[in-house]
Amino acid sequence: MNTPYTLRLARAEDQPAVDDLLQRSYPVLLQADYSAQVMQSVVPMIARARPELLASGRYFLMLDGNRVVGAGGYSLAAPGPRGGLAGETEAGLAHIRHVATDPDATRQGIGRRLMAAVFAAARAEGAVRFDCLSTLTAVPFYRAMGFVVQGPVDLTLPPGLVFPAVKMTR
Repeated sequence: MNTPYTLRLARAEDQPAVDDLLQRSYPVLLQADYSAQVMQSVVPMIARARPELLASGRYFLMLDGNRVVGAGGYSLAAPGPRGGLAGETEAGLAHIRHVATDPDATRQGIGRRLMAAVFAAARAEGAVRFDCLSTLTAVPFYRAMGFVVQGPVDLTLPPGLVFPAVKMTR
């Protein structure tokens, strides 16, 4: 699909723009699948860019002009507390991280283009398997990308807030 969007690697200074995307995306796109309590307490905590991802060379942005309309990436280290990197790695495995699309730009191929870039970059680093902790909302998207549901996961965030997710692999 030809789109006017451009793809590039994120940089540390992109944090405000990625924060803005996540804060536009998550409250709108997740509301049908999550309780009002989760939307009010947990979503503001997760709708923030991960600085270590932005600076990693493994996080991509999709731009419409200068506006970030999609973002996502991967890490070779497993996600750790508060979404940071735990440092644990497994040969051949990449972890899909913090993928989001602007709610006004869904179904335009943004997610697919981001994931194609993620898969290609991760494969260049030796990844042959991928996992992700999907939101309930994104499960159909990841299935379309070839992922298989492994099961539900409750992510516990400080101070004991629970965010239901789904572990998926490809």
